[in-house]
Amino acid sequence: MTGIDIPFDTYHDYDTMTGYLRQLAEAHPEIATLNSIARSHRGRDVWFMQITNPRTGKAEDKPGFYIDAQIHAEEHATSATALYAIWYLLSNYGQDEEVTRLVDSQVFYIIPRINPDGAEFALKAPYHPWCGNGRFLPGEDRISGLVPQDIDGDGYIVNMRVPDPEGEWKKDDVDPRIMVQREPGEEGGEYYRIYPEGLIRDYDGLHVEIEQGEDGNMNRNFPINWSPREYGAGEYPFSEPEAMGIGRLILDHPNIAGMCAYHTHGGIILRPSMMKLDADMSPRDLALYKDLGAVGERLTGYPTVSVYEEFTPDKSKVRHGSLKDWVYEERGIICFSTELWDLERTAGVPKEGYYNLGPRDAETQRTVFNWVIENLGDHGFRDWTGFDHPQLGPVEIGGMVYIWSYRNPPGHLLEEICHNNTLFNLRHAASAPQVRLDDVFCEALGEDLFRISAVVSNHGYLPTNLSDVALEKGVAKTVKVALRTEGAELVMNAAEQDLGHLAGRNERKYLWSPWGQQWSAVTRKAEWLVRGRAGSASCVVELSSEKAGSTRQRIDL
Repeated sequence: MTGIDIPFDTYHDYDTMTGYLRQLAEAHPEIATLNSIARSHRGRDVWFMQITNPRTGKAEDKPGFYIDAQIHAEEHATSATALYAIWYLLSNYGQDEEVTRLVDSQVFYIIPRINPDGAEFALKAPYHPWCGNGRFLPGEDRISGLVPQDIDGDGYIVNMRVPDPEGEWKKDDVDPRIMVQREPGEEGGEYYRIYPEGLIRDYDGLHVEIEQGEDGNMNRNFPINWSPREYGAGEYPFSEPEAMGIGRLILDHPNIAGMCAYHTHGGIILRPSMMKLDADMSPRDLALYKDLGAVGERLTGYPTVSVYEEFTPDKSKVRHGSLKDWVYEERGIICFSTELWDLERTAGVPKEGYYNLGPRDAETQRTVFNWVIENLGDHGFRDWTGFDHPQLGPVEIGGMVYIWSYRNPPGHLLEEICHNNTLFNLRHAASAPQVRLDDVFCEALGEDLFRISAVVSNHGYLPTNLSDVALEKGVAKTVKVALRTEGAELVMNAAEQDLGHLAGRNERKYLWSPWGQQWSAVTRKAEWLVRGRAGSASCVVELSSEKAGSTRQRIDL
């Protein structure tokens, strides 16, 4: 065990998290290495922990699994989960069979907080519902319109309900603290407009403009279908130092065979595609994603859904420039984005949709409201309080504290979420392709001639190419085996032989059938003819696969 006690029922600021990461690395210098992949606009390091056992081989010669968190500033549960994954691996190495096997045979690359600047603003009062990365301070990224601010000084940025006969909202008949939608054709009541709490720049006395800021969603800053019209897309792909650090890390570690990017909220596991229907995906890749996702649902309780089909309300406005899309569509890596935490389902509301931007019917809101009051108190909901707004006149400020209700779970539920999702990460990592030298043997043929044979197999779940997309994009490197002679002469066959790709177990879900998916080879053999004197010469067989690992074995003639 690490002997380092990290409370996972609370959220840690940058300095506290940094302290824990350093303690963990110092406590396990033999398997953990802490580095920085970038410096933020405000001068903070974007920390990166590498975990593997170097005594069992170099990190780059093993399949890699990548985890990142908190690319969005207000998604604090993600950082807690990534930190937990680091702690869990280091604490259980040598104690837990699966953890020990994975750390010995693979390498983990974990970035617990991509957006350290934004996280600091969103973690401390006034709790800012903002996901910028520090290029601007909150509010500086808006030229005009409403700027979210804590104008009543209570430490929270919530909502303003403004009396307006044209308004879309009204007070709930049962509990006036809850705001419900005005029905079509409804007249004669007391109605309101609801805006984020704040002041309005260049207010014309009529329209409350709310513009998207320039500093925002870094998960639109990656080089896949990039569009400057996306919120937070940046000036160009990889324009933000944190995104560039991630891109460089992924490109510099081509052994990465699986990825998980953490987000909140919704309690779902997101899979490709972001821009097309399942029918337009590779059937084999789709089946692979669904099978891995089913494991995730069993371990976490979160369903796995398509971003495009089930998480994109308006199909004419698809998402551009996301990390998951880039690594799958361009690099062929199997990547999920897990949206941690579902307030509504936890409160007892049946799951009816996967992308809810706001409150639903009155009964649902009452159920959620009662849960929040019981579990979070005024940290999750602020009572509506009168305020004389300098531009809008008499208003009331209050409502749900979105960041501590919908966006992140209360502390007493956090560790279970961290644990269950880490277990899915480990199972996804364990699905990596694993090439091995099953047998290397030498057969004496006489006249100082020897036949060297090497039997190579993929022992993993995934194929060595990972996906059909990797083949289509030409980024999937084949499995190669080479013979290096020491005191012997190679007589026949090339020293390096290309074995192509080796299938994984995922291809053989059913008994063989002529109408089913046809099986590809999981095992191949390479042979060489060498000349040398027995007892005084040897050969080394070297096996290499970019995603499935590398190994070597010596054999004496």
